[in-house]
Amino acid sequence: MRALQKWQGAGNDFLVDVQGNGATPWWTPTLAREVCHRAFGVGADGLLVATLGDPVSMVLYNADGSTAEMSGNGIRCLAAAVRRATRANWSELDVATEAGLRRVFLTMEGSRGEGSVAMGEVIFSPPLEGTLGVAHVGNPHVVVLDDPAWSVAERETMAAHWSGAVGGANVEFISVRDPRRLVLTVFERGVGWTLACGTGSVASAAVARRAGLTGDDVAVVNPGGELRVILDGLAATLQGPVEFIADVEWNAP
Repeated sequence: MRALQKWQGAGNDFLVDVQGNGATPWWTPTLAREVCHRAFGVGADGLLVATLGDPVSMVLYNADGSTAEMSGNGIRCLAAAVRRATRANWSELDVATEAGLRRVFLTMEGSRGEGSVAMGEVIFSPPLEGTLGVAHVGNPHVVVLDDPAWSVAERETMAAHWSGAVGGANVEFISVRDPRRLVLTVFERGVGWTLACGTGSVASAAVARRAGLTGDDVAVVNPGGELRVILDGLAATLQGPVEFIADVEWNAP
């Protein structure tokens, strides 16, 4: 049996394994894929492995077993899971990710809370033809102005094309409602359609601002909930909800 916690942030759901410092590595891409499977496993968009230490470290597996550098929703879930596992009451946690050190601020009331994380600087690459822009938020993103006439199948085909053109990326389809609000759907590499993407929300807000469509403080409406992106120059802060779902005992193979 493997004891896990399940959390979600704006509908982006994760399984979290909190391990002690010095724990023997156990997870593999195959095991991560199996536990995230929604029919034959527990089911999640990704698996987060937190190793206690100073700082806490984070390893993120996508649902297909591949690894990713960063998750804006996932890091809030990981911080909340660490706080719960250690029965702590701190409000700040430094987390070492493949994208660099990130500080998470967390306020919890029971099983629910709000968190924010300084996401670092957004780095832009030349836009691909037919897109609004390409941005890196620790991981790569392609941002596209959505067209309601496109079918889901057409969006999936376009997402595969644009993702492949940059060596693998999340693809966000956005609609700008006004300078303080945009709506997105996201096709994540290694996962597919998800209810929310934190790094994708940051990338979309930054690309939209660069195009003159939005300002520095943007509400990003994901299918699973609303996130807030605050831009200060190239630096970005992401704010959003976090909620505990369940303790899980997985009957690992």
